[in-house]
Amino acid sequence: MAHRILLVDEHRILRDGVKAILERYDEFVVDGEAGNGADAVQFCRRNRPDLVLMEIALPGMGGVEVAAELRRTTPATKVVILSTYDDDLSVIGAIRAGARAYVLKRASENDLLEALRTVMTGGSYLSPQVSDQLLHRIQRGEIESEQPRRSVESLGPREVQVLRLVAEGRTSKEIAGTLNLGYQTVRSYRKTLMRKLGVNNAAALTQLAVAAGLTRLSRP
Repeated sequence: MAHRILLVDEHRILRDGVKAILERYDEFVVDGEAGNGADAVQFCRRNRPDLVLMEIALPGMGGVEVAAELRRTTPATKVVILSTYDDDLSVIGAIRAGARAYVLKRASENDLLEALRTVMTGGSYLSPQVSDQLLHRIQRGEIESEQPRRSVESLGPREVQVLRLVAEGRTSKEIAGTLNLGYQTVRSYRKTLMRKLGVNNAAALTQLAVAAGLTRLSRP
């Protein structure tokens, strides 16, 4: 029986490309597609696909949050990340959240197929470029497991509140309503968080929050 796969990526052209690859192999069938994390979670709750092949940077609910939510609600559905991001924070955040494989979009078709087959037989997989990079940085002592927590601990109470809500996929408007702040004030907080934490997008903020244990998504 073919393995049923949900494709999740904001860009339709990328989903079409991956779908065209998978359709050449009888062992896989694309059971559905989603352009954002919330739709992916809803699809999995309804249809229970065997595997989700997903970008880590998604509108609203990011890939790390989706992986953790699926781990909690549909644990039989395995998650494979297919992303352009190869930084340590993205990779470690995804694996901690429950992803079974991390494949770079610049990888070959054979690498992608190997990752899917490995995961569906109970294994785990990292793109060679990712595993080599992590190994070298660990050997050089450049990865500090406590760094995300220490970075977040340097924030003020209100900044932590905003960061936690960003990690939950809230928009700036929603955060403003929740914390009784002005919309522009929230946008200012988000910019300040990115500057202080050394990141440049909401997906990276979410990964930092998860790595630092700020949300329930960081717990099994």
